[in-house]
Amino acid sequence: MRYRETFDRNVRAEDVWIPTRDGQTRLHARIWRPTDAETAPVPALLEYLPYRKSDWTAPRDAQRHPWYAGHGYASVRVDLRGSGDSEGVMLDEYTATELADGVDVVNWLAAQPWCTGKVGMFGISWGGFNSLQIAALRPAPLKAIVTVCSTDDRYDNDVHYTGGAVLGIDMLAWAGTMLAFTARPPHPTSVGEDRWLPMWRERLDALEPYLHTWLAHQERDDYWRHGSVCEDYGAIEAAVLAVGGWADPYRDTVLRLLEHLDAPVRGLIGPWSHQYPDRGLPPGPAIGFLQETLRWWDHWLKDEPTGVLDEPPLRAWINDPVPPATSYDTMPGRWVGEDAWPSPSLTWDERPLGGPADEPVIVRSPLHTGLDAGRFFPFGNATDLPPDQRAEDGRSVCFDSAPLTGRVEILGRPRVRLRLDSATPRAHVIARVCDVAPDGSSTLVTRGVLNLLSRKGRDKAVEWRPGREEDVEFELNATGYAFPPGHRIRVAVSDAYWPWVWPHGERGRLTVRPGDSALLLPVRDPGADAGRPPIVFEEPEQAVPLAVTVDPPAGPRPERTVTHDVATDEWVLDVDPNYGGSRTYPDGLRYEESARETYRIRSDDPLSAVASSRWTIRLRRGAWDAEIVTAVELRATAEEFIMDSSIEARANGETVATRAWHHTTPRTSA
Repeated sequence: MRYRETFDRNVRAEDVWIPTRDGQTRLHARIWRPTDAETAPVPALLEYLPYRKSDWTAPRDAQRHPWYAGHGYASVRVDLRGSGDSEGVMLDEYTATELADGVDVVNWLAAQPWCTGKVGMFGISWGGFNSLQIAALRPAPLKAIVTVCSTDDRYDNDVHYTGGAVLGIDMLAWAGTMLAFTARPPHPTSVGEDRWLPMWRERLDALEPYLHTWLAHQERDDYWRHGSVCEDYGAIEAAVLAVGGWADPYRDTVLRLLEHLDAPVRGLIGPWSHQYPDRGLPPGPAIGFLQETLRWWDHWLKDEPTGVLDEPPLRAWINDPVPPATSYDTMPGRWVGEDAWPSPSLTWDERPLGGPADEPVIVRSPLHTGLDAGRFFPFGNATDLPPDQRAEDGRSVCFDSAPLTGRVEILGRPRVRLRLDSATPRAHVIARVCDVAPDGSSTLVTRGVLNLLSRKGRDKAVEWRPGREEDVEFELNATGYAFPPGHRIRVAVSDAYWPWVWPHGERGRLTVRPGDSALLLPVRDPGADAGRPPIVFEEPEQAVPLAVTVDPPAGPRPERTVTHDVATDEWVLDVDPNYGGSRTYPDGLRYEESARETYRIRSDDPLSAVASSRWTIRLRRGAWDAEIVTAVELRATAEEFIMDSSIEARANGETVATRAWHHTTPRTSA
């Protein structure tokens, strides 16, 4: 990593209030821009998030916003309404109010005397989401965006549902995280000593756990269609650079945007986790991402000839085979380019799971199948990725190929087609593709989920008729991977995947006909790169890091443990999400963070599933001291989900608010 201390343009930073259309609510922003921008105006770049520029994202912001400013941009970081230091309240993700505020910010930036009138948006995760969503609203100054680790489909490719099934691990965990995040107060240094407490009380009074809303919409309805740009790709006119990582759950969006956008679009997929690709967090290699995005901005916002459109529409990393591990500093592999997506260099290789004479097989997995799934959101931590899959394979029904006689390279979204019957009207089917080495070790390559209730479409729940076979086909997550000679390709099928998939209320089983079932692989032509210039990136470069002191661990605290009570057959997964821990900032702010997630289930009882999240956050500076403790728990009967949540907020040791919620909602398709 190179740290840039000087730039062609001198940079200043200032905090400002940005008005919104209602004339009553202002958003708090930090703007880094060249000191001479009033006489030599520059384009503006906007990152628009709820994650608090004054503390949580401050280290990350310092890496990139001053860097962009030094290269001739006004780089702007805005807290969403009701978050960080902004006024108002925040009621959910990606609301119409949030997006309308974003349009207001874009127009305000374009109208400033130091701005040329051209604006770009960028962001990872939430900021990548709303960059796409605001682009679909077409504010005139917004000319280009960079969307990283984001989704075009809020229902089927976010933290709530997957394949029509409740994503138990992050439906609960993210609801707990957002309850803790939205409950934090503004900073007195930003909003004033006399205003921070009334603003905080307003936020606390408006709190309602998002989990209540998310579980009230178990099918793809208008709630999820809002903000899902896949509903109308043609609404986006700004140029889009879409970026993802093979270790990130949102990488499929890159391929869909390439396929469906009419606007100028380029895609980039590396081996990365849910992080910006220049941060150097596992798995690498990191790239000079800021330089790459600068080429994008200079082309679209400054009309400079950077050659960015001469790059292949898709640049993707192909992972070479590796032994299974929960973290890789650097993933072996290489960059490849595709001139179109879907690519003409790919062919569909259909591999039957069995012969025509094979007898049907029964799939009835223990309900703790899935404990070795790894983290839904790999964050660059030591226990993020799936370990050796042999234990999971043993809890599934496996179909192995013969040893490969040559290298098989795949790129895209494999599919699985199964002829099956379900013994119950409600069931799930999960398929994993693994690379099995000669020593028997099993590396997860990709996976997919289908709630059989949603097999006719995610907008409806159609129960299965037991005793009647059907063909079901579903996509697995996109991947770029090379299977080596001598290895086997394994398809592992299960009907449970806890805690990723919340189990239906009734224990069932599936009957699969292998001879009428198949794996379909997008196999890439090994000669597709002949004559193509190599794809290369600069080394990572950032602005000088913020001088943050991170606390060492107070004592042994494993990130991820699995325990089994043999007497009760209960399995417990205990997780520390490890978002960064406690730290002290250069301005004297002391930020303390502790979180724990727990997932429980017994192997034979789907109604024993319980997921819980607990957060403690404390903010201190001088005499100012604010603390939040939250707890969220989710469980279910056969008929309904049961949610219990609570929060306690304290200021300087005195209780500001104590709230508790008990909420139920019917199980319609989950």
